[in-house]
Amino acid sequence: MKDFKLAKRHVEVSIGESVRILRELQELSQNELAESCGIPQSTISAIENDRVSLGVERAKTLARALRCHPSVLLFPGWDVSVESAA
Repeated sequence: MKDFKLAKRHVEVSIGESVRILRELQELSQNELAESCGIPQSTISAIENDRVSLGVERAKTLARALRCHPSVLLFPGWDVSVESAA
C-alpha cells in the first residue's frame, strides 16, 4: 500500500452549484423549491447559474427550505480542516 497516494478530496463548487446540488439531492424541482421558500423560480434559476448573488437573507430562506445551514450555501468551498490547523 506504500505505492499508493491518497486522492485529493477537494472540489471547487460555486454558490449556485451548491444550491442546485442540494436541491437535486432532495429531488426538488426549481418550481417546488420556489413554492416552499417563496423565492421566484426565475430567481432560483439565476442563483443556480451564478447570474444573481445569493446574499445572506436569501441564503437563510433557501437553507430553511433545503434543511441545511446557510453557511453550506454561502461558503461551499470552505475547508474546515485547513482553517482549524491555522
